Amino acid sequence: MAVTAAIDEVYRVISAAVDGAFYRSAYPDVAAAGLDPVRHYAESGWREGRDPVPWFSSRAYLDANPDVRSRGVEPFFHYLTAGRRQGREIEPSDRAEAYLAALSRAGQSYGWSFQPLETAPAPLDLSEPGPPPMEDPPAEPEPAPVEDPPPEPVSEPAPEPQAGPTAEELRALDRAVVEPEFDAYWYLQNYRDVAAAGVDPLDHFVASGWREGRNPTPWFSIRDYLETNPDVALAGVNPFVHYLRDGRREGREPRHRRGFRYDIIENLTPATARVARARTLAAKIDAKPVEALVKALQKSRTGLRDLHISFSHDDYRQHLGGVQLCLQREDLAFERLCRDHLHILPAKAWPVTREPGEPGQLGVVFNRQRIGSFAPADVAEALRRAAPLPGRRSFAVHSLLGHTADEVADIVEAAGLTAGFFWLHDFASLCAGFHLLRNDVEDCAAPPPDSGGCRICTYLPLRRRHLDQHGRLFERLDLTVVAPSEPTLKLWRESWDYPHAGEVVLPHAALIPRGRGLRPGPRPLRVAFAGTPSALKGWPIFRELAVRHAQDDRYRFYHLGGRRQPGLPVEFLEVSVGRETPHAMRDALEALDIDVVLVWPICRETFSFTAYEAVAAGCAVITWPDSGNVQAFARAGGHGWVLDDEAALEAAFVSGEAEALGRSRRKPKLYDLQFSAMTADLVEAGT
Repeated sequence: MAVTAAIDEVYRVISAAVDGAFYRSAYPDVAAAGLDPVRHYAESGWREGRDPVPWFSSRAYLDANPDVRSRGVEPFFHYLTAGRRQGREIEPSDRAEAYLAALSRAGQSYGWSFQPLETAPAPLDLSEPGPPPMEDPPAEPEPAPVEDPPPEPVSEPAPEPQAGPTAEELRALDRAVVEPEFDAYWYLQNYRDVAAAGVDPLDHFVASGWREGRNPTPWFSIRDYLETNPDVALAGVNPFVHYLRDGRREGREPRHRRGFRYDIIENLTPATARVARARTLAAKIDAKPVEALVKALQKSRTGLRDLHISFSHDDYRQHLGGVQLCLQREDLAFERLCRDHLHILPAKAWPVTREPGEPGQLGVVFNRQRIGSFAPADVAEALRRAAPLPGRRSFAVHSLLGHTADEVADIVEAAGLTAGFFWLHDFASLCAGFHLLRNDVEDCAAPPPDSGGCRICTYLPLRRRHLDQHGRLFERLDLTVVAPSEPTLKLWRESWDYPHAGEVVLPHAALIPRGRGLRPGPRPLRVAFAGTPSALKGWPIFRELAVRHAQDDRYRFYHLGGRRQPGLPVEFLEVSVGRETPHAMRDALEALDIDVVLVWPICRETFSFTAYEAVAAGCAVITWPDSGNVQAFARAGGHGWVLDDEAALEAAFVSGEAEALGRSRRKPKLYDLQFSAMTADLVEAGT
């Protein structure tokens, strides 16, 4: 192979000149690892800015010779074979003085000065210093008689020295090092722009991906490795290549061990910056004329006499999640009640509520058909013009994100409504950080806005916006607050005092007994994560648990969800819950005979379909106190364990205590899930 031949030529040329004693003394990590100094310098040391001899600085040579740097040529090789004949200057290593001082203290000298030499001095081997010669020097030979010099022989000109491997050859060498441990599937799944471009993921990573901070596998972090190894960062080399060649043997860590919460904070975009971006994107949306909406509303089931209006943060038909599933069921229920359904959402997603004057067209879905984007005032106008005779009408606010209070109130009042429902799917009515996570990592429980806990949170500048907008909504409309669980309603009630018409708890689903599951014989405990692998839902905690116990015969780990997370010792099954497959997750958990589902969200869940699906399938739930309704559900029904923290979780698996939750030790109950029809249930009940 051309690359191998080129590297071998570099090694052959510099092996006679590299000073192994100096290299080991200057770089004790190389000595400690027992590495060959010549090979280390040739393959990676020069890229890291290391010097082969006291009288030569690799970094200074490259700085002084940008043509050598741009070609990716090893500098010492270039100097020995070409640079010195071309008169190129060299500088001593910045570690030379310390090395020479050590020699002096040992009573030795190097026989070298800081002046550039015509030929490289022979390296001094300090490993076996011998005594100086004791014998007399040999007598000087007698001078030979002077004769006419013979004619000089005619010789061919010496061949030009080779300049070393090119940058392209070095990339090919890096590719060969990386390929055995590169996770191409993971790379394409995490960097969709690379997948969309149709380029080879390994080539992309070696050529430019690592410079962009893209990781080659889930277990190696480019950013972490450069931060913890400044010598590698200074050298400008591919961190993954360095780790595979040298770092692993030197005991360097492939990523930091500060935990996923550190990663969240480190990558946290300030909330105000997210709003600024949303404002810019929203301003680019063009609105259709009001006549287009009036015309679309004429295709109603009831002549708009019987109408339900819902508001949320996105299109429930296009996105997957708990709120979207709730709206799908609400939509189907109102269809059965022979009512039209007008769903209103921000045309461009917003992370917070909007304020008057901020750009924001509204997307409109009518009886499951997307009509287009319209100015908020035109939506109200279309309802006034198209629906003059109200019949059975209702409305529900599922989310105020991307809306203003007055626009929502104007729209429902145009339909002849003032009384409706406000759902607590999250805690956006208490804070712009609607999961109540301080800086997205720690439960805050919605303290007063002037508290110390709020002052250190990225959401404080926007919290007043949310309190004001929701306060205005409750002032203008007669809203009944609907919570999917009692803990959710309790926290909301205790955190802020909105003037509301009433309160009701309506769970999104109920468990209906359907018998008992089978008790399998002895086998490893089957532990699963169900759903989207996000930090918010506790995926990093499950992932670390699976990695730590990958070789433990007592456990097997599973992930059931929409997308595989490659590179992990976890069995994956694709599961998608939707309108047509409402029980897909429950059925999959039961079919796999899963013993335990880890439901460990780092935020307070207002309900948690996952916990209900797990218990319905006969699984036990493991959670922790900060999980909101999950811990309340687990405790009230005896459906699993509520452990104190992640240390307690790990201890339960190390000790084997977790095996007590296996189906072989308990005869689990099985349940059907009876789903709520959401606002339709309340309307039918006359709430």
